[in-house]
Order: sequence, then C-alpha cells, then structure tokens
Amino acid sequence: MKTTPLKPGSTIGIFGGGQLGRMLAQAADKLGYKAHIFDVFADTPAGRVSEARTAAPYDDLNAIREFSQSCNVITYEFENIPAAAIHEANLHAPVFPSAKALETSHDRLVEKIFLSDVANAPVVDFFKVETMENLANALDDFSGPCVLKTRRFGYDGKGQVKINSPKEIRSGFARLGGADLIAEKFAPFVREFSIIAARGQDGDIACYPLTENIHKDHRLHTSYAPADDPQNISGKAHNITNRILNALEYVGVMGVEFFEMENGELIVNEIAPRVHNSGHWTQDAGCCDQFEQHIRAVTGLPLGNTKPNHTILMTNLIGDEIKHIDDLAKQPNTFVHNYDKRDIRLGRKMGHVNVIVS
Repeated sequence: MKTTPLKPGSTIGIFGGGQLGRMLAQAADKLGYKAHIFDVFADTPAGRVSEARTAAPYDDLNAIREFSQSCNVITYEFENIPAAAIHEANLHAPVFPSAKALETSHDRLVEKIFLSDVANAPVVDFFKVETMENLANALDDFSGPCVLKTRRFGYDGKGQVKINSPKEIRSGFARLGGADLIAEKFAPFVREFSIIAARGQDGDIACYPLTENIHKDHRLHTSYAPADDPQNISGKAHNITNRILNALEYVGVMGVEFFEMENGELIVNEIAPRVHNSGHWTQDAGCCDQFEQHIRAVTGLPLGNTKPNHTILMTNLIGDEIKHIDDLAKQPNTFVHNYDKRDIRLGRKMGHVNVIVS
C-alpha cells in the first residue's frame, strides 16, 4: 500500500516526556518535523527539546483533545498510558502504534494469548492466577519452578517473584497482591536477546540484527549488537517478529524480547510497542537509528537501512554513574547520551554510553 509521507514542518505529538520521548523529538527535528510533548509534568527531558508542551493528567480527556487537535500524527514513548487516552487522541489525529498494540501489551495474560494464538509465536506455558489454588495447580502442572507476575504495570523486574516450591505459594501470592496475576513456567535460558524491528504504514518491515542483553538487578545493563549467533537463530527470530508485527497491523518500532534455550529453541518473553532500551546501540552503529526509524514509520516515510557498519556495546548509566560522563566521553570510539534528568536517584536511568567494539 502506497502512503503519502507527512510534510516537513508537521507536528508529531508524543505521549510521554522521558528519555525515549526526548530522543524521538530529536529524531523528528532531524527529519524536519516539530514535536509536541504531552506529560503529567511541565518540565521534562523531552519537553526541553520540543516545539510545544502540554502538562496534564492522562485521564484529562479535554486536554488530550486539545493536544491531539494540534498534531498531525501521534505516538507514545511508554506503554502505561490509559487506553482511553489513545482512543480519544485517535478521534482527532492518527495514532501509531495503534490502541490495539497498546492494549495487548498492557496485560501479560492478554499478551501471552495473543502471541500464542494469533501470532503463532512460541511462549512459555502460563496460567491465569486468581487464587492460591490456581497457583498450586500451575506449579504442579509445570513440574518445576514458575515466575508469578502481576498482569499489569510491571517493568525492570518489578511485579514478579519466582516460586520454587509449594511452601512459597502463600508468601509469593500475598507479595503480589493476590489478584490479576499470571504464572509462567520458568525458562532455563542460555541467553536473553531482543529484536528491534519497524513496520511502516505500507506494511514494509525492517529488522535490526540480534541484540544480546545482560541484566543487572533485573534491569537492562548492557546490550551488544550485532550479537554472535552460534545456534543460527537469527532467521527464526526475525520470522517470529514479522508475524507479531503483521498480526497487530503494527506501525512503528517494536522491541521483541526473547529467551534462547540450550537447544536453539526460542521463546518470546514479551513485546514492547515502542522504541526500546536495547535498541540504543543503533544511534552510533552507522545505520538508521531506532528513533529516526520510528519517526519514519509513523510519518509514512520509507524505512531506513538497518544494517550496522559497527559492532556496538551499549551500557546504561544508572544513578550516580552519570557523574562519570565527562571521563567516558574522553575514551576513544565512545559516545555518551545524557538524558538531562534533573534529579539523580538510585536505580534511575540517567543516560547511556555506546562504544564501537569493531
């Protein structure tokens, strides 16, 4: 399907004023577009580099209406936006990715059912959990450990606990609130990796190569790409990703997180309907970076080249680590990205650094 790209000078609305919104706004500017940020806070990292800002709660539909009417197209930088906000915005300007993608990712149970039943993507065995008896049945069915998770609002390892034996059922169930939970069979993976991919309005898909991810304290610490592929899984991972994007009729950049098993089997852990932390390496790899790619997709421009010229090691800068940014910037083949967050807090993502490995 042929699309007409949005004209330069048009306004891209972005829900969310954090670091991802900031880098999207910078990419929009590079392509000749204006950015209008909607966030609950007036002073945000994204707002400081954007043409316009709206500060209001995400349930203020009047504010969303006024914001949307000032935009030519709208996108978002994080998933936990009320679906009602997206539906209201879509009455006044096209929103990409769609509300369907957002609603699918809002609920881990809905997401797992979509992945397995609609996108034909491999996932771990899972159980809906509302009672301790449900959890006991899941643990028995799995014949081994499981990971109990809240169905909504979990990120960076929050909202989940590993259940190793029946004696941990009561405490784990209580710890997560005892309602709206999902139990997933524990996957003894050998590696975590992601595929960053984009789908345009015309249905074209462009995938980046394998990205190997290392987590520290349940938070992404480093990403390495293009990753080694000793089990020759790249083609399989890209095919699965394509099925997910097409099943959602997706427009924009998505992060698909995988577990790689010892026998080369792949399991989709989760999807993120937005630009993704594990795609930051693309900014200095000599290809179209994920932020420009997302802007290209939502504005109807052709998708850019996803073949990197360099191998990159990306490291998140957490909390006080941002204080070393000047020293890092002196290192050869090193590129620092400061998110301009006012307050340094323990565990807060403050920036990242990309190092050209080869």
